[in-house]
Amino acid sequence: MAAARVLLLLSGRPESVSFAKSVCGLLGAGSGLGPWPTHCGLKRGQLVLSDKPFPGASARLPLQRPPFCPFAALDQQPRAPGVELPPKGRGVDLGVAVILQSSDQTVLLMRRTSTLNVSPNLWVPPGGHVEPDEELLDGGLRELWEESGLQLPQGQFSWVPLGLWESAYPPKLSWGLPKYHHIVLYLLVISQESQQQLQARIQPNAGEVSAFMWLGPDIAAAVAATEDGTETPKHLPQDLPSSVPAVELKENGGAQPLALPTSTLLRTTPGTADSRERVSTGTKFALTLWLQHLGSVTPGAHLDPGPARDSRAWTSLPTSPHQRSGKPSA
Repeated sequence: MAAARVLLLLSGRPESVSFAKSVCGLLGAGSGLGPWPTHCGLKRGQLVLSDKPFPGASARLPLQRPPFCPFAALDQQPRAPGVELPPKGRGVDLGVAVILQSSDQTVLLMRRTSTLNVSPNLWVPPGGHVEPDEELLDGGLRELWEESGLQLPQGQFSWVPLGLWESAYPPKLSWGLPKYHHIVLYLLVISQESQQQLQARIQPNAGEVSAFMWLGPDIAAAVAATEDGTETPKHLPQDLPSSVPAVELKENGGAQPLALPTSTLLRTTPGTADSRERVSTGTKFALTLWLQHLGSVTPGAHLDPGPARDSRAWTSLPTSPHQRSGKPSA
């Protein structure tokens, strides 16, 4: 089944995006670091983006890319003879990732298995492709279910779109030409259950997940402050714990406690291809957005993205599982 597509509103009409083009660049991103405010609307299976308001836009969200985005680099340099990217007809795929927050303000991250071809060993929130017939929330909750085994009872959670991330894999040109290109929507889903209650129900998919953990605001802030594309992290607190509690899946199907070194979570993207464990760059962006919401929203309050929200476009709940799809890179 084909994946959902990202369209840009250019010259007054939605147009498909070439795989090799930077979405941020086409929307007017300059040489700055971003993020860039972006108007977006969803028709089932299609995310339409514009740098200006348009009829049918349902939210205005920050759009970001890493400073080493390979598509931005390709926009700035001539293509060498013989260098081939995917066919011209291939566009940019749409993905969704769920920042699941417990009632006691921790968020769930999962480590991708080392055997995956795309983004192995990365710590990311549950997420993946949106199917052509899915609403965004449907896709996010389906992926949460498929990867963690968690189903959130209807009426027991609130949610809000956080932001958009331009994702590539490999993530840097120095790793090789990109083979995957996604726009990932991060959704904040706030459960009425505590971390302990949610953890008691987690049944991770061992084919995709090798470990999981819950991050509180302090550790999340330190992780988000480690800027990929820079030599040193900024303003890290001196009193960080040496390790973070996690749960690791065993080969026999069981699970065991894991004291994950905090330094592992503070690693940045290396210059050459490397599958060492780290938090993905897009996840750091999402954690930053989550922390901003924690600072601006009263705990327990119903989240709402504001007057730009169109409930017809953004509210829908899954009624049945969908076929498992491939995962966007982080």
